[in-house]
Amino acid sequence: METVTTIGLVAGFCTTVSFLPQVVKTVKTHRADDLSFAMLLIFLVGLALWFFYGIAIGSLPIIIANSVTIGLVSVLILLKWRCCGTRTTG
Repeated sequence: METVTTIGLVAGFCTTVSFLPQVVKTVKTHRADDLSFAMLLIFLVGLALWFFYGIAIGSLPIIIANSVTIGLVSVLILLKWRCCGTRTTG
């Protein structure tokens, strides 16, 4: 495997796994009121764009990292919506 691809995979792993503690905490506590709904939605759009960019250039590290992170952020958005409903303001 090329060094650049390895760096991309490690970077993607680190940034993706960084969301795991927040997902676990939110699932355990059933509290998401301290998460910004707007930030999560904007971040999700950015991840989707990175995912499609990865497909366009054929970059496996970008595709993998962003697809997994899309899943994790989607879980946070669903939990935020379920826990806080329409009370979200930011």
